[in-house]
Amino acid sequence: MRSFAFTDTIGKVAALKLPLEMSTAKRILVIDDDRVIRQSIAAYLQDSGFDVLLADDGLTGLDMFRDHHPDLVICDLRMPGLDGISVLHQISAEDQDTPIVVISGAGVMADVVEALRIGATDYLIKPILDLEVLEHAIHRSLERAKLRRENASYRRKLERANQELQANVAALQKDQQAGRHVQLKMLPAAPQNLLGYEFDHRIIPSLYLSGDFVEYITVGKHHVVFMIADVSGHGASSAFVTVLLKNLTARMRSDFGRHGDDSVLSPAKLLAKANRELLETGLGKHITMFVAALDTRNRQLVYSNAGHLPCPILCQPDQPSEYITGSGMPVGIAADTEFEELQLTLPERFRMYLFTDGILELLSPDDLLDKEAELLKRCDRYDSDLALLSQQLELDAIDAAPDDIALFTVAH
Repeated sequence: MRSFAFTDTIGKVAALKLPLEMSTAKRILVIDDDRVIRQSIAAYLQDSGFDVLLADDGLTGLDMFRDHHPDLVICDLRMPGLDGISVLHQISAEDQDTPIVVISGAGVMADVVEALRIGATDYLIKPILDLEVLEHAIHRSLERAKLRRENASYRRKLERANQELQANVAALQKDQQAGRHVQLKMLPAAPQNLLGYEFDHRIIPSLYLSGDFVEYITVGKHHVVFMIADVSGHGASSAFVTVLLKNLTARMRSDFGRHGDDSVLSPAKLLAKANRELLETGLGKHITMFVAALDTRNRQLVYSNAGHLPCPILCQPDQPSEYITGSGMPVGIAADTEFEELQLTLPERFRMYLFTDGILELLSPDDLLDKEAELLKRCDRYDSDLALLSQQLELDAIDAAPDDIALFTVAH
């Protein structure tokens, strides 16, 4: 345990300032009428690298909050004059983004519930015997506040993107190619290195809006979730479904960060959620999808195939290429569809090729099995990046594709 010696000599308000080189430290405002508690909390937090402000009553605390804009507030609930609940009401009304940790006696749990309803992010019961518990609550509340800000920023960016999309479609509603250009902006940047794995894709559009879609995102520190999808039909309604998929993955990723909900790491759960939301739209669309979650610590790939053809092709040095097995019902057919999850340990060095079914239209055989055999033959090279793969499939010579074609590679 750390020991401290601290004297509150300023009277009602004491401010502990860190050296200039630590000016980026998080600023904590402590509001508590108990001088001993203020001193112990202040000394501990200063020793932990925080910039600490102290107030011994609610009114003084509100003044300091307005003057210094702290990153977090620690507030006692039972104080003379302006009590903690009133302080929380005022802070929440003025700034909903500042996290508040409340501390209270064991006999005032009703006040704790009210404080949490108002917007407190955590609570601790007096006496706080181990101040490491308080420090943990502070870090947790600051991280949640950071995630809320990032999510709010993402929502604002998404709202701006949606507004721009609506404006473009309104101005160019007769020009479907312009709509396609906007749609492609939703796709991830390519190429990208995510947690040591190389991701790249290429979309070859037909003359119409369609529903070919790819996505790859990091989730947490060790996982990458990626997918390829093909929405049935063409036109604006198919393009709308890709927006749904983009929004769904973003929300599930946000839920992982904000609430610890790991559903985004389960391809079957992701597909089930997409199935429900697509059916609720009533568009009459269905989607074939391949969704995978890669654990980069052990190269474990968990995946589900929702009726997607062709299956992904796995290539590795000195080994023949092979299709990754798996099948199932497409998304959007029936509400009670269950999606199977399969698991695969990826080799240390590999390259995976994923396509939408538009690629099969370019192959000369008439029979589907012969087309798949031809595709496997052309992809039988571990060292084929996206540019070389396009040459092998003669994609650069296409004037107008009969259907949209998505190519997607993952390599390590």
